[in-house]
Amino acid sequence: MQSSAVPELAHTHTRPIHWVATATAVAGVVALSSLMQPGAATAAQTPAPGTKSAPAHTAPPDPAAVEFPLECGPVDVVVKKYAAGDLDGDGRPETVAAVHCDAPMGTPPDGMYVLTRAAGAGTPRVVATLVDPKDRTNVDDFAVRDGDITAALLGYSSTDVPRCCPDVRTSVKWHWDDGVFVQSEPSGARSV
Repeated sequence: MQSSAVPELAHTHTRPIHWVATATAVAGVVALSSLMQPGAATAAQTPAPGTKSAPAHTAPPDPAAVEFPLECGPVDVVVKKYAAGDLDGDGRPETVAAVHCDAPMGTPPDGMYVLTRAAGAGTPRVVATLVDPKDRTNVDDFAVRDGDITAALLGYSSTDVPRCCPDVRTSVKWHWDDGVFVQSEPSGARSV
């Protein structure tokens, strides 16, 4: 029989005390790691090039605080959707809101308005009407990006089309130009 040049080591034969020591060491590492957590993440998303953003201390106008130019009779005005962004480049955000009367039946037409708050003023106000409810149009969706407002509008090809079921979809865009919102329609944007 040959004998090994290395004598047997004590840890090559496991004993219960070895398992207890290992478990104690692992528990200590877990406990210590739970006490030494990293700080909160502070990364902020940087705006895309050309994005106009308002100073952090300026809140966009709240559509719930505005009196919209709608005549709804005994029913309330419903804010369907709103989005904010700096539309005129002055560093303060405006809010674009799509609203309609809370009619119990049918599909009430939408109005789409631009809201602003003058510097130092507390109450926001409507400064522009982009979609007039008198046009019998519904705002399907809209977004505010890079100072532009884009929207998909639903309408009717004729008076024979039931008012529940718009059959015309139009894509439109507005941008601020020399003190007014100018509407444009991308080519081929109208569909039936």
